[in-house]
Amino acid sequence: MSKDVLSRLAAIIKARRSARPEDSHTRRLLDEAPVKPAKKLGEEAVEVAIAALAQDKDALVGETADLLYHLLVVLESREVDLDEVLDELEQRMALTAVGAKRQKTASR
Repeated sequence: MSKDVLSRLAAIIKARRSARPEDSHTRRLLDEAPVKPAKKLGEEAVEVAIAALAQDKDALVGETADLLYHLLVVLESREVDLDEVLDELEQRMALTAVGAKRQKTASR
């Protein structure tokens, strides 16, 4: 379900490239890419870290949602498809699983 939500949000962000700037915050961010989206991503990352250290769970959840949105805007601004990132994660997970299996086999 989470991948579906991120994929749907990524598609909305992509569609906003053709929205009127006065109607879309996302379009305004994309118009100033890559600098503005990257700065916003950095700001959101700091806010997530602060929420993780000093705020409650709800604040952390909200800030993380903001971070994911801005990450998707950065990816769109650089024409990186979310599926490319998800495929990379899949590959890394597979490598981790293979490494763990090798360690288990070697320790026998």
